[in-house]
Amino acid sequence: MAWQNPEFALGGVNHLALVCSDMKETVEFYRDILGMRLVKTIDLPRGLGQHFFFDMGGGNCLAFFWFADNPDAVPGVSAPVALPGEGDFSSAVGSMNHIAITVPEEHFLAYRDKLLGRGVRVGPVIDHDDSPLGVAPELHDGVFVRSFYFQDPDGILLEFACWRREMGQDGDVVHEPRTAAERTSAG
Repeated sequence: MAWQNPEFALGGVNHLALVCSDMKETVEFYRDILGMRLVKTIDLPRGLGQHFFFDMGGGNCLAFFWFADNPDAVPGVSAPVALPGEGDFSSAVGSMNHIAITVPEEHFLAYRDKLLGRGVRVGPVIDHDDSPLGVAPELHDGVFVRSFYFQDPDGILLEFACWRREMGQDGDVVHEPRTAAERTSAG
């Protein structure tokens, strides 16, 4: 029997709402390249902007706001500058670092090739394990998730990931949470 939250009957992510600079370009990327179905469009009142929803599968939606008058993204602050495996992928406190989308392991490498074939810049395959570096030089039984990263037209960092085993087993939760006092802040 699957674990159940004793406090709230949570059903996963209803939608994650992000901000884009060009809704048309965003629709072309998420609908035409990633194949997500556009399921709802809203023009916000008083000319404020738009809010569009894409079906990600599994009952989850990815939504975008387009605002008529908002500041541009600041790479390295509002989103990572580089793809993981290619450079610094940190971002500011309160930012959204990336979206990981589940894909079937049997299609994982073919999906990477398909994105490359559609002209999307894709980072290397990263096999995450529990080694000191957290990344395996080659696929082995201890790899718990495989992933690769790419960006949308606004630089939003996306990941295609496939779990290789169920999480929450012995050895999966072993680290003490770090505190704000332990950070070295640039600001």
